[in-house]
Amino acid sequence: MNRYPPIAEHGMVGDLQTAALVSSDGTVDWWCTPRFDSPSVFASLLDDERGGHCRMAAEFPDGDTMTVRQLYLSDTAVLVTRFMAPGGVGEVADFMVPNESSTPTGVHRLVRVARVVRGRLPFVLSCQPRFDYGRATHTRSRTDEHSVVFHGPGTDLHLQSTAGVVLHDDGNDISARFALSAGQAAAVVLTSTPGQAPAPPRPSLESVADALEVCRTFWLSWLRSCTYRGRWQDIVNRSAITLKLLTYAPTGAPIAAATMGLPEQIGGERNWDYRYTWIRDASLSVRALIDLGFHEEAHAFRRWLRERIEAKPTPSADPLQIMYRVDGDPHLTEDILDHLEGYRGSRPVRSGNAAADQLQLDIYGEASDALIVGGDIGAVRGWQALSDVLDWLADHWDQPDEGIWETRGGRQDFTYSRLMTWVAFDRGIRAATEFSRPADITSWTGARDTVFRQIIERGWHDKRQAFVQHYDTDVLDASLLLMPRVGFVSPRDPDWLSTLDAMDKELVSDSLVYRYDPTASPDGLRGSEGTFNLCSFFYVEALARSGRLNQARHAFDKMLTYANHVGLFAEEIGPSGEQLGNFPQAFTHLALVTAAMALDEELEKAQSGPRHGDHGNPATHGLTAPDEATDGGVADG
Repeated sequence: MNRYPPIAEHGMVGDLQTAALVSSDGTVDWWCTPRFDSPSVFASLLDDERGGHCRMAAEFPDGDTMTVRQLYLSDTAVLVTRFMAPGGVGEVADFMVPNESSTPTGVHRLVRVARVVRGRLPFVLSCQPRFDYGRATHTRSRTDEHSVVFHGPGTDLHLQSTAGVVLHDDGNDISARFALSAGQAAAVVLTSTPGQAPAPPRPSLESVADALEVCRTFWLSWLRSCTYRGRWQDIVNRSAITLKLLTYAPTGAPIAAATMGLPEQIGGERNWDYRYTWIRDASLSVRALIDLGFHEEAHAFRRWLRERIEAKPTPSADPLQIMYRVDGDPHLTEDILDHLEGYRGSRPVRSGNAAADQLQLDIYGEASDALIVGGDIGAVRGWQALSDVLDWLADHWDQPDEGIWETRGGRQDFTYSRLMTWVAFDRGIRAATEFSRPADITSWTGARDTVFRQIIERGWHDKRQAFVQHYDTDVLDASLLLMPRVGFVSPRDPDWLSTLDAMDKELVSDSLVYRYDPTASPDGLRGSEGTFNLCSFFYVEALARSGRLNQARHAFDKMLTYANHVGLFAEEIGPSGEQLGNFPQAFTHLALVTAAMALDEELEKAQSGPRHGDHGNPATHGLTAPDEATDGGVADG
């Protein structure tokens, strides 16, 4: 019987260039190296037989009861899996020492430390690498009973152990059995290197302990920059660490998720590769990073984004792609890995992402906002490149595109895409004025105002009394929850509150939010999907800003119950409360952070004075009348 633990039954460790997932039974079942988007060495999460894994865990005789718990050492990325049984208590600690160098390295170390704190326990090790997503065979060599090298195409994987762990041949793989008593420890280190590179020094318990302290100290020191001191400190810290782990340090480019091919519906075809940098996702993270106090990370991404804008594609090409590899490479050819079974039979498994060639006009709004917030591109460099992009956008904004959700059902005039082009012009005009930069402000102002009027006239649906997904439909879309945040409407504007009420009735299921209804708005794909965690947190923020604080806090608290056992979120929540999609997803953790900060801010305001129009009592939600008290109106930029 194949072993496929729940998607979310994992913790993640990483060194800021690559990351590994470790299941709660002590199995490393996902690791791509030397980069996030490199071919895998372990991928049993996608195929238990062909994918490869490294398991290190306490072993108990049949009939013995065992309790397993997994946790992070507080405010770090050191993952501990604890095994508790009548015979004793032991644990395996997994970590990778972060490397913030701007120079990529081909050497990456995953350290696994077994320890017993009570009694005596046997442990088992099974290391079965499968290079290149399980497509490539490997050879093996060894120097002694503690050192083995697996030779794959262009990459070697060194498996080394400390005293007491003798590595035995197991076909073309390696296994080991060893026992530890209270106070004893042993370690196994997996090091990936370029092919034919010198072997790393054999580890000792002392060197492993030193590396663990370096890792722990790094994370504790890094978190000192965090300025958040609100009500949800622990989960915000965990989300911040997760966002950092998913950022490629040499370029500052964050990826969308650590994995590829994990399904949005078990057995379905919505199985994408998320190991790349989306302009939208990464740009939206800048504000959250700055608000949390992580200015270096925000500046690093801005440099990466500015380089993409300054790259100047061919005259016939759009100024930006929607996504890139972490080094800025625009080529993301999508391949089908037919030899992999897929998670619980969910096929096809895709590597690469064909959506990179889509037209998604909203990215220019997110990119402009990210570059201009704080005055980076407006005050220093890159203004001419951004100005050229906005000149291009002034001539090209009024056309159908594929939209934020990367639908494969044909282009439409998506309201969210228009909204973000309005943002692009609005931010550009502000920056040009504030920093006295040369710009065609007349053209940009005309475009901004035309976009505004078009959204009001065509994006608003009189019968639904709501802003809708695109101009030729009455379907609602949760992406429009961002309308108040970007300043297009006041969060208390009557038309916005009417839209929020409509979403509440149609897209919200007990605080969980669907992106849209694919049956009413076909997206070109078979099957269904769960509720979208990103949208659920956007919903919390929108409720909080609109003054519906009881409802917002209740929704937020319920959303936190869907986090996994170590505080991580995938992309979606399925019908039984299970997490679905690629894991962990940066966009979800970003939205969690912004929701927590917005809710904290509004709760503080409410405590210092009366609030208006809170009809969010969860016990009576749906029975109360809409707010009569509103303030402000539609912002015209």
